[in-house]
Amino acid sequence: MAPMGTDIDVHLGKRLRRRRRLLGLTQQQLAGSCGVRFQQIQKYECGANRISAARLWQLSEALEVPVGYFYDGLSDVQRMAHNDSEPAGEMFARKETLDLIRAYYQLGERPRRRLLDLAKSLNGNEADVA
Repeated sequence: MAPMGTDIDVHLGKRLRRRRRLLGLTQQQLAGSCGVRFQQIQKYECGANRISAARLWQLSEALEVPVGYFYDGLSDVQRMAHNDSEPAGEMFARKETLDLIRAYYQLGERPRRRLLDLAKSLNGNEADVA
């Protein structure tokens, strides 16, 4: 098993990538707002380079999240490391999931409720549909 520091670096990188994509930013755009090259953002996102406290602060400002955002779910990562299975939040790192979330929140409240009801019914959860 990899050292815990590496698991933490990978977790922070995944959270960084997830938030950047959710905001629709490129690595180049994020790098420009933090004064680094896009290659550095790539290294952060894959966990190859550690993110310093000062850089984490800059990233949180650029991505409009509190610093604690990057650590959300970290206890899950530690637990999963012992179970050798992927973290449950892995689906949120997929581009199609983020595209769906963006499209969902561009809808008005009523269409969002209808879309949610439709998705639940397609999944066989008709009992959950209000």
